[in-house]
Amino acid sequence: MFLPKLLEKAHSGERLVTLTCYDASMARLMASCGIDILLVGDSLGMTIQGHDSTLPVSLADMVYHTRAVAKGAGGQAVIMADLNFGSYQASPKQAFASAAQLMAAGANIVKLEGGAPFVETVRFLTQRGVPVCAHLGLLPQSVNATGYRMQAKTEDAAQQLLDDALALQAAGASLLILEAIPEKLAARVTQALTIPTIGIGAGVHCDGQVLVINDLLGLTPTPPRFAKDFLHGQGSLEAAIRNYADAVRRGEFPGPEHSR
Repeated sequence: MFLPKLLEKAHSGERLVTLTCYDASMARLMASCGIDILLVGDSLGMTIQGHDSTLPVSLADMVYHTRAVAKGAGGQAVIMADLNFGSYQASPKQAFASAAQLMAAGANIVKLEGGAPFVETVRFLTQRGVPVCAHLGLLPQSVNATGYRMQAKTEDAAQQLLDDALALQAAGASLLILEAIPEKLAARVTQALTIPTIGIGAGVHCDGQVLVINDLLGLTPTPPRFAKDFLHGQGSLEAAIRNYADAVRRGEFPGPEHSR
């Protein structure tokens, strides 16, 4: 699936369903279940490699897993790949060189974390044919500075996030992930933007949702509050994934217990 078709779905009012994916077998299954976006996340640092953060993940790791996921998906889902820590922060030119490797491996869009400092990077990439998904709120690559906690809880911080979102959209971002922010703020940002928002721990009012596949399958020892075990009570991985996709599209997930 190419990005323009995905954006058409979002603009028609259909919620976008996203899951992290790291290998060809799971990509094949997710694509067959109608998952819209397969996010090759640097979360693989924790889910696959066993680290306590995303920071040790290399660009070579991201290229390897992106290639595997793209092969498994067979063109039936949009492949989004994270720009890992250290692969884009130095300059827009560094970001383009890294993004080019991910695109060559099969990514349809790359994702980067951060607001105002990366507006010019987003503009540089998009002007050169690299679609970008921006990411605001809780930024896992900044965990040493912020910790894993709810972001933008004050009015000043909320306004800064909204300003950043508008600036990233103006720079050419095609999508925006909102992670671990108050539900009312996510609704406010979603209403203010013309590009789709995808939430994780940001309430039900975003244009789509994303979960880490390990959280969806109940494999995380201490899952985050916004996660749900969709495998519980189901007879197969396929049933769990379809259950999640249906819940997102019906607006049933996340529920109040997954939001603040």
